[in-house]
Amino acid sequence: MATRTLLRARVAYFSKTISLHHHTKPKILQHHPPPSHLPITNIYTHQLHKTFTSTPSPPHSSHHVNELSRILSDYRNPHNDIESALNPFSHHISTNIVEQVLKRCKNLGFSAHRFFVWAQKLSSFNHSKESYHILVDILGSSKQFPLLWDFLVEMRRNESCEFSQEIFWVVFRCYSRANLPVDAIRSFDKMVDFGITPCVVDVDQLLLALCKRKHMKEVQKFFDRVEDDFALSVKSYSIMVRGWGELGEVVEALKLFDEMLERGFSVDVLAYNSILESFCNAGKMDEAYKLFMKMRSVGPKPDAFTYSIFIHAYCVKDDIHLAFRVLDRMKRYKLVPYVFTYNCIIKKLCKSDKVEDAYQLIDEMINRGVTPDCWSYNTILAFHCDHNEVNLALRLISKMEKNGCLPDRHTYNMVLKMLIKVGRFDRVEKVWESMEDRKFYPSVSTYAVMIHGLCKKKGKLEEACKYFEMMIDEGIPPYGETCELLRNRLIGLGFAEQTGILADKMERSTSCLIQELTNIMRGNKAHVRLRCEEEHSDSDQSLA
Repeated sequence: MATRTLLRARVAYFSKTISLHHHTKPKILQHHPPPSHLPITNIYTHQLHKTFTSTPSPPHSSHHVNELSRILSDYRNPHNDIESALNPFSHHISTNIVEQVLKRCKNLGFSAHRFFVWAQKLSSFNHSKESYHILVDILGSSKQFPLLWDFLVEMRRNESCEFSQEIFWVVFRCYSRANLPVDAIRSFDKMVDFGITPCVVDVDQLLLALCKRKHMKEVQKFFDRVEDDFALSVKSYSIMVRGWGELGEVVEALKLFDEMLERGFSVDVLAYNSILESFCNAGKMDEAYKLFMKMRSVGPKPDAFTYSIFIHAYCVKDDIHLAFRVLDRMKRYKLVPYVFTYNCIIKKLCKSDKVEDAYQLIDEMINRGVTPDCWSYNTILAFHCDHNEVNLALRLISKMEKNGCLPDRHTYNMVLKMLIKVGRFDRVEKVWESMEDRKFYPSVSTYAVMIHGLCKKKGKLEEACKYFEMMIDEGIPPYGETCELLRNRLIGLGFAEQTGILADKMERSTSCLIQELTNIMRGNKAHVRLRCEEEHSDSDQSLA
């Protein structure tokens, strides 16, 4: 096997220069991004907020996706001849490959746009509607708004894609995430310039985008402006009520709720849930309970989310007893809690050292037809890892798989960190190899866990260097602090010449980011342009 041959060569190479204890070698894995896990969204706004999800590439196209993604990362300078690098792949391009590359390169706005334009020029190729939307989202997320609007104008002029209102919903979210609420509202007003007459659904999308980022001052002005121009619905008011409620502004939330009643709206369960959530977020549990009793007497009928609001509030108040009372009441009314409702209780149980009760809740979920997610298991796993309970942690991972839930990067990061901490290096290797069997490919944060942990263990510097080399070979740029830590350990133990060897290897990488980090390995940090925080947002739990 080529990977094992290469690894044996590495071990022999390092053994000549670093006289450290020899251990069984870990496998070298082909780099893939970690599986994308969507955040839990409110069930009432889920249909309003379209999220681009990652669809796995067919096996025959994954290699092309990897290589094209690498090119976009390396050729991000406007002066780079990216077209020449892309041309060898022209006969392999498909709509699926383009979509996967764009999703993979969401932080590379400029080069993603150049890739899109290059593919557009290929004969007999037409971009999918989703590709257009993904690129708009990429440009907005990269805050390249002038380029975004140029792209939209070109779309309208060339009629290359059906221009629908959904593409503006993407723009609303981009401006809101960039904390530019006024520009988000202006983009709403620009819809007519692109032949789209805004309707109440578009209003709701803008309200949702702005409220989600808590731009309530601006969104209230917009709401007041359009209130008489559009036939606003209960949903429109409910979004606003929930927005004010999440800020703890119960007075504003209640004002809008009363306005709904005065206007003769048939207030539905969504509206009631929004105002109930506002009361609970502000700690006004008595007022919330009174409104809940009114809801039960005059309607509408409370649903599972209504009860989950109280469960969450009681968990925040550290009153697990009342949370379970609400859970029992749901059972009497034959209402099945959502997975995030159970997760809230599981988290509180683990924080109270009641991990056995948390396990029972997992079993209850399964018995009631609710599938626990990674968050459910990882919360319990964190407890085991914090208490260095190796066997229980590994047994829980097996339980996850048995119940149809694949471990994610947080699962592996926590377990690997614990195993290294307690010195169970035999188990470290088994867990690492099992990742490949489970089709999980480590990202920068997982490599960082390994390298940082091994660097701090006596006699494990050689292993740390090998994992660092794997990253470089796979084209995964390490964190700057990882380079600095490894360099300091090598110098501190008298192996300064190894920093030069690793730096030379980094310079030969095809990744521009890895080449830039060479300066840290050489000890010249002044000329290093480190990656922005967004590009390693997956580092949580890895280096703490």
